[in-house]
Amino acid sequence: MTTPSPAPLAFDLDGTLSRRARSMTASAIREILKVTQQPDVISFAGGLPAPELFPLDEVRAASNRVLDVYGPAALQYSTTEGHAPLREWIGAQAGIPARNVQIVTGSQQGLDLLGKVLIDEGDVVLVEAPTYLGALQSFQPYLPRYVQVPTDEGGIDVDALEEVLKTTRAKLLYAVPNFQNPTGRTLSAERRRRLVELTAQHGVLLIEDDPYGQLRFTGEAAPSLYSLGLDLHGDADRNHVIYSSSFSKTLVPGLRDAWVQAAAPIINKLIQAKQGADLHTPTFNQMIITELVDSVLPRQIERVRQAYGERARLMLERIHADFPAGVQTTTPEGGMFLWLTIPQGVDTQVLLPRAVQRKVAYVPGSPFYALGGGENTMRLSYSNATPEQITRGIRALGDTLREALGL
Repeated sequence: MTTPSPAPLAFDLDGTLSRRARSMTASAIREILKVTQQPDVISFAGGLPAPELFPLDEVRAASNRVLDVYGPAALQYSTTEGHAPLREWIGAQAGIPARNVQIVTGSQQGLDLLGKVLIDEGDVVLVEAPTYLGALQSFQPYLPRYVQVPTDEGGIDVDALEEVLKTTRAKLLYAVPNFQNPTGRTLSAERRRRLVELTAQHGVLLIEDDPYGQLRFTGEAAPSLYSLGLDLHGDADRNHVIYSSSFSKTLVPGLRDAWVQAAAPIINKLIQAKQGADLHTPTFNQMIITELVDSVLPRQIERVRQAYGERARLMLERIHADFPAGVQTTTPEGGMFLWLTIPQGVDTQVLLPRAVQRKVAYVPGSPFYALGGGENTMRLSYSNATPEQITRGIRALGDTLREALGL
C-alpha cells in the first residue's frame, strides 16, 4: 500500500517578497501604453522617438562593418566598463579621461545602478516637483526619503532649494536640466551655476540626467551641470556632479546604449554593480554606435531637431486653437514633451478613460510627483506623432477637456 504524500505547505508567496520588492511599483507610462495599443488610438503618452527618423541604412551598414572588422569578437563577452573606443569618444566630448565613463544598458539602468551604489534606506533624495517618474521607479527600491523642490518656468527654484538645504541633510539631488521630462522646461544658465555651487557647499551629490540635451530646436544652449562642476573642482575625480546620457533619443533606442560620467570612486562601484546586473552592455551594440558617432550622429541630431521642432510648434498652435480657456502649457525649447495645467477640479487620472474613448491618450501628471500632487496636470509627447495625428488628437483632447469643465 502506497503511503500518500503529505499535502504541500500553503505558501504565502507575497510574504516571501523582500521589503525592496514590495516597494516597487509599475511604470504608469508602461501601463498606459498597454491600454493605448489599439491602432486607432492617437497616443501622446509614451516618450517614443519617431521611428521613421531612425537611420536604418546607416545602422545596417555599420553592423556589417563591425562584423567585417571584429569578426567573432563583436559577438563575444567583453569588459564591464564598456567598449574602449566608445568610452574614449564620450570622454573626449566632455574633456575627461575614458576611465571616468561607464557604459550602461540604457540610461534607466544607469539610474538603477546609481540608486544601488549611492542610496541607503532613509537617505534624503531631493527631486524636482514634478520629476521624471522613471527615476522615482529606479530609486524607490532602495527606500529613500524624498523631498520635493519647487520648480517654475525657469526650472528648479534655487532660492527654495537653498532654504531646504539649510534644514535638510540630503544625500543627492536628481535633476533633468534640459527640456525636462515631464514639463519640457529648461533650467536657466544662472540657476545652473547656483545649483552646482549650492550642492557642493552642502555636500550633496548632483545627478544630471540629460537624455534630451542635443535636441534643442530653439533658444541658446546652456552649459551642462557636469561641466560647471568640472570648472568648480578642476578635476573629474573631485566633481560632485554625476552625468547621465544616452544615444536612445539621438540615434536609436533599441540598441540600449547609454553612459554615466562620474568620479572614479563612483565609477568603480558602478562597475561592480553592473557585473552583478548583466556583466556588460552588448558588445555588438556598442561597436555599432561607435561606427556612427562621428559620421552619422551629427546629421541625425539635426534631422531630429528639425522634425521635433515642427511637431512641437504644431501641437502648441493646436492647443491654443482647440483647448478651452484656462488651460496653461509650457513652451519647450527642445526635447520631446510639454506640460499642461488644467483648471482645478479636473483629475486627469480620472479623465484618461474618457479621452481614450475619443481615441487619444496622454500621461496624467500625478505619477511625476514623488509626494503627491499634480492631479490637474498632464504630459503630452509630440515626438512620435504625425502632423495629422497631432491635429486630430489635440482636437479630441480639447473636446474631452471642455466636457470635463462643463463647457
